[in-house]
Amino acid sequence: MRLRYAFAVLAAAAPMAAVVPGIAAAGNAPTGAIFTTLADGSEVNYNIYAAKEDVYLDGGPGPGAPQTAAGLDDGVYVFQVTQPSGKTLLSQDAAQCREFTVAGGIITGVGVPACAHKTGADIDHGATTVQLMPYADTPNPGGEYKVWATLLSNYSCSLTVVDCGNQGGAKHGFTESMSKTDNYKVKGSPLEIDTRFFRAGSFGNWIDGLAITHIDPLGGSNVKWSYLNAAIDVNHEAHVEDVEVGTHVIAVADQAGCKVGHVQVNGATLRTVGAQSVKVSVSSTETRDTLRVDVECV
Repeated sequence: MRLRYAFAVLAAAAPMAAVVPGIAAAGNAPTGAIFTTLADGSEVNYNIYAAKEDVYLDGGPGPGAPQTAAGLDDGVYVFQVTQPSGKTLLSQDAAQCREFTVAGGIITGVGVPACAHKTGADIDHGATTVQLMPYADTPNPGGEYKVWATLLSNYSCSLTVVDCGNQGGAKHGFTESMSKTDNYKVKGSPLEIDTRFFRAGSFGNWIDGLAITHIDPLGGSNVKWSYLNAAIDVNHEAHVEDVEVGTHVIAVADQAGCKVGHVQVNGATLRTVGAQSVKVSVSSTETRDTLRVDVECV
């Protein structure tokens, strides 16, 4: 999306199944996506906010998704805000205050009235947006935060406490593989992984409305779609903003409109052809730059 290429690239891994939304069930991560927005559902350039109070949670098919894409699975969820590693819980109220409800693929309401978070209204598709405050400042020097969402049935702590620590393979009650995660910053500089899709033999003929699954270094996942929004410098990309240090996975699947052929990372063609998981390494010295994954559709 922006600037030059200067990141290390790891090899492709095993093929991944296509993103197929379904009914939420205990023990599984929900489908659809979560993302941060302003109160009215509008996106922020680079996912970087001026103040913590400005950040709201939204959920559904995700920016750039086609109308046929499914949103979040219906059900009751819990969210939390942490530093990127998930080690430190930054949310400051009891989990029951951080509940939200999804119906028809979008957020429709929040939890316990006595302590429910402030809400807004998404101007695009009528969803409820949920303010993430109150939460503490991140210890991350780049001003980076991670928001998590998991089904209430997969949450392993008491809803009446703020934090039960890291136990039983979960971080503050959230199991990574059962959670949707997304990063954002309050101030700071951008650092991102962008995936573009192009038609075979026509590099630069980009295709919008195609999906990738991003798996963060902790194992949390989220779905991103390729789209164009010149106002915030999104140029036919499925963009993963504010990535933390560690190994990320961009899972590229065959889907309507694209049978995966060759895959390039920063211009280098990977040996594996077809649907695959691309591992991308981000080090602590890499700042203000963009990693690109380019996918040929045959």
